[in-house]
Amino acid sequence: MYRFLLSRQWVILTLVGLVLIPVMVKLGYWQLHRHEHKVAQNAQIAKALDAKPVPVTDLAKPGRDLPEADRWHPVKATGQYDTKGEVVVRNRTAADEQTIGYYVLTPLRLTSGATVLVNRGWIAPSGGALTTFPDVPPAPMGTVTVTGRAIPDETTAESGIKDTKGLPDRQVMLINSKQAAERLHRPVLGGYIEQTAPEPKSGKPELVPEPDHDSIGPHMAYAIQWWLFAAAVPVGWVILVRRERRDRAAAAASETAGTPAEPAEPATPAAAAKD
Repeated sequence: MYRFLLSRQWVILTLVGLVLIPVMVKLGYWQLHRHEHKVAQNAQIAKALDAKPVPVTDLAKPGRDLPEADRWHPVKATGQYDTKGEVVVRNRTAADEQTIGYYVLTPLRLTSGATVLVNRGWIAPSGGALTTFPDVPPAPMGTVTVTGRAIPDETTAESGIKDTKGLPDRQVMLINSKQAAERLHRPVLGGYIEQTAPEPKSGKPELVPEPDHDSIGPHMAYAIQWWLFAAAVPVGWVILVRRERRDRAAAAASETAGTPAEPAEPATPAAAAKD
């Protein structure tokens, strides 16, 4: 009755189904873990943003990575900007997440003698061209106090940004304190400050908006979707098997019964007279 399951077509179909089920289950758990990570990240951001600013030197040290647990923690720093060491970071989006431009990255010499990088915000390319150095709004002169979010160094592995070499002068791809220390020829605190205050008088550079910590994304829905797909595979397999069995049984019954004979044609009057 079910010998057709041993046919090549059905063996392949069954094996494909057996492979798809664990793959779909695993994809569902992958999406679940992404959901859990997003929820935990939102909680970390909300907690950090509600914290009181601390001196940046309490969290960051020269030549050492800023701990991931301190990401987004409010910090403050007092010193003077080193505009000679200022660079722009290429291929960064504005607050609308569509317009491509630059971040302005300026070293700040602290009153303690240390140096920290400050992302002063986003600017548009000059004339809409990304091949020329942009018009950078000047950094404030004299001693300033900057407040912002502590952010770990960007790396190619973490950000996915390719660290392109041979860029024009004073342009970089990554915000990285170790690379900055090589350019400046002096120690730089690990990580950088994403400035939130003071607000630039001209509105330029545009301060980087705070990270989204309300949206959780569609990951949980995707997880449930993958698990439903996994459950649908055996259900679909059973439906196909039953349909195949029914079709084969109907074909066998038709062959057993044979084709019914056609009815004889009625005799014509001429044939009847002849008889």
